[in-house]
Parts: sequence; structure tokens; C-alpha cells
Amino acid sequence: MIKTPIIISEQHYQRLKAILTRLCVESAARVVFLIDRDGQPIAFHGDIGSMDTTSFSSLAAGNVAATSSMAKLIGEDAFPSVVHEGEQESIYMSVIGRTLLVVVFDQRSTLGLVKLRSKRASYDILNVLNEIEQESRKKEESSFFAEITDEEIDSLFS
Repeated sequence: MIKTPIIISEQHYQRLKAILTRLCVESAARVVFLIDRDGQPIAFHGDIGSMDTTSFSSLAAGNVAATSSMAKLIGEDAFPSVVHEGEQESIYMSVIGRTLLVVVFDQRSTLGLVKLRSKRASYDILNVLNEIEQESRKKEESSFFAEITDEEIDSLFS
């Protein structure tokens, strides 16, 4: 089954950024990312320093994919969240539909606070993503090219 490509409008992007900003502040995180399951960064807020956000996003998506495969091997459907705790920095990743919410935090925050604030943000993000998907589906259905069948294309080149 082919997924409907999503097209994020400026309005939706700003709403997502506002949610990430609020989460970053309320959880005392260093940086918060919203990444698609393919590893493409959608939006982020916070102090990235010299971090390569594209590589980070790709690695986060790969990590979640690997963890999901591990879950299946032990009989779980999935692990909805993943935590990596380091000496100075920690990472909390949560699956939200077709996206990942990634929170990087240090000793100014706690895992409990990050989880609590991320749960609320996840609902808000999911609402925006559902709106985006509905609008993208409507645009795709009303597209000029949606009316052209594969047979019509084949007949053009025969």
C-alpha cells in the first residue's frame, strides 16, 4: 500500500514548530526534533550547536527501526519509545504515527519530566499530522494527474 505523500503548509509547519518550542522549554531540553520515519528532519527547536541534523535524524530513524525489529523478535508489536542515557546527554525518542519525536536533554532535566511533557506534545503533533494527511489526501484526489489512469499513459507511449 502506497502512503499518501504529505505536503506541509507553512501554517502547519509553524504549528509544529510552536509545539516543539513549547516542549523544549517545558521539559528543559537542549533540542527537540520531529523526524519522519525515513530519517528526514521535519522541524526542530533548540540548541543544535555543531550537530549534523541530517545525520542525527537518519540515525534516529535507523535506531527506531532496529528497535522495532528487535521488539518483533521477542513477541512485541513495537516499542513506542526508546531512551538512551549518557553521562552528560540523554535522548528520548517516541513514535508518533509516521514521525518520530526526539528530545535531547541533559542534567537540567529528568527522564520523567521529558516523558510527561512529550506525551502532551505527542497528542498535539498527532492532531496536526492528521490534518496535514487529510489535506494532502484531498489535494491528491483533486489533482489533474489523479484522473489519468495507467492504461491512458501506456496508450500514449504505445
